[in-house]
Amino acid sequence: MADAAMTATFLAVIGGASLLAVTARRLRPVDRLPSLEGWALADRSLGPVWTWLLLGGTIFTAYTFTAVPGLAYGNGAPAFFAVPYTVIVCPLAFVLLTRLWEVARRHGYVTAGDFVRGRYGSAPLALLVALTGILATMPYLALQLLGIRAVLTAGGVYPKGAAGDLVMVALFAGLAVATYRHGLRAPAVISALKAVAVFVSLTAVCWLVLRRFGGPGPVFDGAAERLGGPALLLSPEQQPAYATLALGSALALLMYPHVLTAGFAADGPRTVRKVTVALPAWTGLLALFGFLGVAALATGVRAPEGGAEAAVPMLVDRLMPAPLAGLVFGAITVGALVPAAVMSIAAATGFVRNVYVEYFQPTATPKRQVRIAKAVSLTAKVGAVAFVFGLRDQDAINLQLLGGVWILQIFPAVAVGLFTGRLHPRALLAGWAVGMVTGTFLVVREGFSSIVLLGGGSLEVYAGLLALLVNLTVAVAATAVLERLGVPRGADVTDLPSRLTVRRRPETGASNP
Repeated sequence: MADAAMTATFLAVIGGASLLAVTARRLRPVDRLPSLEGWALADRSLGPVWTWLLLGGTIFTAYTFTAVPGLAYGNGAPAFFAVPYTVIVCPLAFVLLTRLWEVARRHGYVTAGDFVRGRYGSAPLALLVALTGILATMPYLALQLLGIRAVLTAGGVYPKGAAGDLVMVALFAGLAVATYRHGLRAPAVISALKAVAVFVSLTAVCWLVLRRFGGPGPVFDGAAERLGGPALLLSPEQQPAYATLALGSALALLMYPHVLTAGFAADGPRTVRKVTVALPAWTGLLALFGFLGVAALATGVRAPEGGAEAAVPMLVDRLMPAPLAGLVFGAITVGALVPAAVMSIAAATGFVRNVYVEYFQPTATPKRQVRIAKAVSLTAKVGAVAFVFGLRDQDAINLQLLGGVWILQIFPAVAVGLFTGRLHPRALLAGWAVGMVTGTFLVVREGFSSIVLLGGGSLEVYAGLLALLVNLTVAVAATAVLERLGVPRGADVTDLPSRLTVRRRPETGASNP
């Protein structure tokens, strides 16, 4: 039974998130007609602070905050691939997200599928981009629920049986109502509470750990004794997997609909650049969570078999007074509500723009598009809850691993398309199909592991990055064949260059030394 003080603090944090969600209506202009851009992107009106809070709160999910330390608890050094991965995201977002924002704002695009439709003039390619995003997002949304349940169960706040299920339903019901009414503005205001609660609670936990052990050195020494010294260092054989997983995950993250949705809500490209420069603050937070996984080992926490993600919640329950422990559990729970809301909004928007309007109701009014998007967003949340209650936790984790591989296969159409339109849309379709089949086959063959063996078992690499290379190879080769055959392509209306160009400095008549 959970301590009363812990439960009270936890409920206070959740109640604060609910109150903030209600205030989201204050961010909505009263003189604007309903539009999908207004509901899903907050009218592209968020300044640097709100965008930083929303984008960081969307990228760094509750499951991330439990899975990374859980992996550190079970496997040691390989878990810290998430740190360079989220660092690599920042310069990529500085370039890609800024450029994509400019094109989206100029043409009124709301989704990546909209951009692909305008860039290549191909409705089928836009449909596949949208469906791939939805397919990859749904298990990611379900994992937010799993993260909440793992944290609350470890802290003793999650009741057993039907009572626990009702707690989960109640949490998501409040989120669903706020999102339904206020769209992206609801998770935007909740993200402020998430940032404060997570930064404060994590600082407190790390301070208690360091005070108990006398510094970080004894923490790593104690963990090395339990896990084995080499496990806290990357071996030469692990380095290719570590590097390719970090790079591939960074490329995939920027293709997720929820990340693009949060980025599109910024009020300008300058805001996007400022935010991407400041995002490493969230990465530092993630590194500290990984450190707590090591601290859980050093402290002697015994997580249940197959439940390493419970290591940090169990560490918090052991080290912290009940009120502070409730704050941590509440912070991680709120940490799941922000990305879950943005994911459901992004999935709904992609469906409305690239499926419903494109194929079923081309004359749908903006008001009707918002109504359909709200219904689909609500359905996505209900589906995620049903998914978690109906399937094993491992099923959701396996699907999320596949989702990371799948979403990477739209990188050529979206990211490469920002800089060159030379790739033929039919070639991109072929590359996508081959990449999806290749990536799925490799992951399933390895028993749902995203790391695959090459070269007779001597080289470990990330399956998603390998599938992307196959995808690009097919797309480039097929483009050459289709151009030689004279197969026409759709019209490009994005005003972007059709091929990569190098900007040259103007001639001045003087030679550089």
